[in-house]
Amino acid sequence: MSDIGRMPGSDPLYARPRSLVSTLAIWIVIAAILLILPQVFNSGLSITTMCLMGVTIIFALSYNMLLGQTGLLSFGHAVFFGLGGFLTAHALNTARLTHAPLPLEVFPLVGGAAGLVFGIIFGAVSTRRSGTAFAMITLGIGELVSSSALILRHAFGGEEGISVDRTQVLHLFGITFGPQTQVYYLIAGWGLVSAGAMYALTRTPFGRICNAVRDNPDRAAFIGYNTTTVRFIAFSLAGLFAGIAGGLAAVNFEIATSSSLGATQSGTVVLMTFIGGVGNFAGPIIGAILVTSMQLTLSDLTSVWQLYFGLFFIAIVMYAPSGIAGMVTRQIPLFRANQLQKVVPYYLMALVPGIIAFIGGSMLIEMINRIAAHAADGPEMSLYGVALNVTSPLPWIVACVLLVGGGWLFRRAVRISLNAYNEALAIAQAPSTGRSVS
Repeated sequence: MSDIGRMPGSDPLYARPRSLVSTLAIWIVIAAILLILPQVFNSGLSITTMCLMGVTIIFALSYNMLLGQTGLLSFGHAVFFGLGGFLTAHALNTARLTHAPLPLEVFPLVGGAAGLVFGIIFGAVSTRRSGTAFAMITLGIGELVSSSALILRHAFGGEEGISVDRTQVLHLFGITFGPQTQVYYLIAGWGLVSAGAMYALTRTPFGRICNAVRDNPDRAAFIGYNTTTVRFIAFSLAGLFAGIAGGLAAVNFEIATSSSLGATQSGTVVLMTFIGGVGNFAGPIIGAILVTSMQLTLSDLTSVWQLYFGLFFIAIVMYAPSGIAGMVTRQIPLFRANQLQKVVPYYLMALVPGIIAFIGGSMLIEMINRIAAHAADGPEMSLYGVALNVTSPLPWIVACVLLVGGGWLFRRAVRISLNAYNEALAIAQAPSTGRSVS
């Protein structure tokens, strides 16, 4: 499925040190990028967006520990995210009232501890089952906690939530966390530590056993591993990191609300993981960045942005079931064998009709939305800088032609591109297998 599930090389004396050096180099580069990003994208909107991306990346990576690494499809993972946020909010308010000598930097640990504790409690029940039964149990737990948040108003604040002031705690080195840039570096630091810890877990024997339970639980049980215990530990650790993400969210937004516990939040993290690529460590990172960007940009462009988001998810499932990271990973053998340049023109050939079909589809969606929801604004509208009249048949005809024609050409181009990829892959693999390709 991904390189996470592969065993180390056969020559540990040579391969492992080289892998360690390269891995450390990658993490150092990532840390340097995180350090300079606010200097490059220094607008308030950019920094706020990057803060939100940092929180969602930790949250998505914690979910990948369940689904991607252990094969546990959970529909209630937002419970640990939300409870971590609420416990962090209460801890911040308590520290402010009691003047506790605790800096803001340590409070995400409160969220992590809450996520771990509730992960142990709920995991003791849910991980006794796997597959569909596990998914339904987590869905029930999520709905139970979400509905309780509106009933237990003292603990959850009702519909208003729990507000905090992150500047009213102990300041270290004069850092008040008033400016959003300082909050960004707090999230980036915790994000780097959390991502590094989760990646390290995938390289441990426990991480390999999680992969074994995911791929073949019966065989893992046959060789002596308690699959229930493995799922329980993975579930609890996933709750720990989800709680850290929830604590950072409470610090970032200075409020914790019941919406962070609900099915919408749980569903969003599922979509992030699938779009980015299940099982690939970089997949949830890509999915979190992409989905967060789409939520922020599309919501400003159209009132039916959720429809575009759903269609995009369907397209990923149909044409790239391994996610965006999986698509990129499949190109690596071609790149190493200097075959990638042979298939790139075919990819571009498929991209053009795909864009044409998208334009036609978006025209239909926006014109239908204009008639159904915004009829009072009149028949005149603008799309892609072009004035349209929804009462005229011409825009509808053009939209249908673009959608049907572009879609038909796209399907043909995808088949041609797939054949070109298979031929290039056969050439790339021929030297290693000792076979020649005519």
